[in-house]
Amino acid sequence: MIVWMRRISLTVLGAALAAALVAATPAAAAEKQSLSPDQRKSIEQIVREYILEHPEIITEAIQVLQERERAEAARAQAAAMAARREDIYDHPMTPVSGDPKGDVTIVEFFDYQCGYCKRSLSAMMSLMRNDPKLKFVWKEFPILGPVSRFAARAAMAAKKQDKYTDFHVAVMGARGRLSESRVLKLAAGVGVDVERLRKDMADPAIAKYLDETIQLAQALGIRGTPAFIIGGKLFPGAVGEATMKDFVATLRSSSPKPTN
Repeated sequence: MIVWMRRISLTVLGAALAAALVAATPAAAAEKQSLSPDQRKSIEQIVREYILEHPEIITEAIQVLQERERAEAARAQAAAMAARREDIYDHPMTPVSGDPKGDVTIVEFFDYQCGYCKRSLSAMMSLMRNDPKLKFVWKEFPILGPVSRFAARAAMAAKKQDKYTDFHVAVMGARGRLSESRVLKLAAGVGVDVERLRKDMADPAIAKYLDETIQLAQALGIRGTPAFIIGGKLFPGAVGEATMKDFVATLRSSSPKPTN
């Protein structure tokens, strides 16, 4: 049964490759119209037989296709980052830590309930302590449920009390499951006025900003957390401190001017 299905698949693939070969060039495309059904059938049979004799070319073709898709995705991502540059780096509502005029910017898209984001916290804090020329841009990307959204709203409200970084470190550093009451307790623990926080969390501008940030992440091809943008390059997933430091050093050595 498996052999039979494989042969059917190869037959279909052979026909598809034959059609592609026939239409590979403008001249071939024009000539295709003049081929008789028997001629086309003969070409397809030749291609099919070659594939059956050399099945390794299927893997090679898939690898080439995947590489082309990756290259196209990278080009589209670079274009999206260029088009949305202001939204990424300079949105007036986006929280910023470190040096606002830093020579290199590290952007993180994160969720407060993301385990990998929590693991990345120590690296980010170490960089902030040890490299005063870095600018950190925090992108709330609450995709892991209602509590994530609640925590993100609270973080944006804490920003209004100039407590964003303190809140961020406290909540991101908390182990175990979060709840709304625990988020508020953590906020109080870093000096946030909780009653004022509750009122500010209801600000429609915060909800709008979070929705826009989610849309921005989707436009950039970010599907999960954490995701980092450093020097215009997207790093999906957790990134170690050493990797960040090396990349920042590379950016500085290759550019005499401040860079995002």
